[in-house]
Amino acid sequence: MAIVVNLDVVMAKRKISLSELAAKIDITLANLSILKNNKAKAIRFTTLEAICRALDCQPGDILEFTPEGQIGDINDE
Repeated sequence: MAIVVNLDVVMAKRKISLSELAAKIDITLANLSILKNNKAKAIRFTTLEAICRALDCQPGDILEFTPEGQIGDINDE
């Protein structure tokens, strides 16, 4: 996948747990876990906005573009 979700990194920097963030943004723990573990196929802008608001960050802190085939690409593992 060319878009990498770095939610776990931002959460670690902010010292917030998955369950705490899920409660703050009113999303199920299962759906947030899918996003955090880079398994999501899409994200709603409203969800992204809520995450950025709760973590005091920018969308670019959470989402990263990496060209297919580049070192670190999830599909290469």
